Amino acid sequence: MKRVMGLDLGSVTCGVAISDPLGIVARNVETIRFTSDDYEECLEKVLSVVKREQPDEIVLGLPKHMNGDVGVRGKVSEQFKEMLEANIQTKVILWDERLTTAAAERILIQADVSRKKRKKVIDQMAAVQILQSYLDFSR
Repeated sequence: MKRVMGLDLGSVTCGVAISDPLGIVARNVETIRFTSDDYEECLEKVLSVVKREQPDEIVLGLPKHMNGDVGVRGKVSEQFKEMLEANIQTKVILWDERLTTAAAERILIQADVSRKKRKKVIDQMAAVQILQSYLDFSR
């Protein structure tokens, strides 16, 4: 049994998801908000969630261009991974997150969630998409 945490890192928010104890199903946890591009502040808040949830692994979304190249946002995720690993013993895995936010948006629209409510939970849902993709691949 291992619990896995999923993170969807943005420039002002970080969506957080966690798996069930069997590592089969992902669920949303929260959206961390931080000052624009202040990844030190984000790191402190993520470390607090890691301490509370105690995951065995962390999956961090890696934004890639559709051709597979890693751009500026991807480099930020790579640097954030290094920051995380410098502060915890938990394994951090970068996971391709292409189209996860779009998929999360479609799910919320199909569930008839208002635009205002979607904005509040879209990052959590993207983290769920990232994590569920990883969990499905791992089985």
